Amino acid sequence: MTSRLLAALALATSLTGPVFSSQALAESVDYTLDPSHSQVVYNYNHLGFSTTYGLFGGLTGEIAFDAEDPAASSVEVSFPVTNLLTGWAERDAHFLTADFFGAEENADVTFKSTSIEVTGEKTANITGDLTINGITKPVVLATTMNQMGMHPMANQEWMGFDATTVVKRTDFDMGMFAPYVGDEVNVFISIEAMKAAE
Repeated sequence: MTSRLLAALALATSLTGPVFSSQALAESVDYTLDPSHSQVVYNYNHLGFSTTYGLFGGLTGEIAFDAEDPAASSVEVSFPVTNLLTGWAERDAHFLTADFFGAEENADVTFKSTSIEVTGEKTANITGDLTINGITKPVVLATTMNQMGMHPMANQEWMGFDATTVVKRTDFDMGMFAPYVGDEVNVFISIEAMKAAE
């Protein structure tokens, strides 16, 4: 996604020219997520007293970026529920039980895009199917491309995006303690991806 390569998987660039505008290039280019720099941070209201945070790391997946027709791009991401980190071991263990993520039967969280709406030079809404606890629901990721270009250390074409969304725990049969503990969960996603080997 240099100003010549991209247009907008669902995000924005810092190079010359509009990231999500149509540019005269060919087919989609495949990128592979960098698990060491791809994570999900979330928070929710705890009884009105505090905001509780958690993290999932080690995301894996693929991006197919079509510079000529950004809306035809796609993304698939997954991560093991066991990558959960809340900062308190007892909470981690409880979240993995059938009361919440049901990790024994539903080991992974997955997202697969179904459509992309370009909303600006650096932004897009990515709609897709989110599967948690064995239940699939549509979500929209408000996405921004941070940058695309050569990675200064890896000497490889690279891109990075941030995205946000809100999900309801009750939609995924994870509503224990709701509404006292917030049903709505604010989700913040940041990923990096490298051009896949040809």
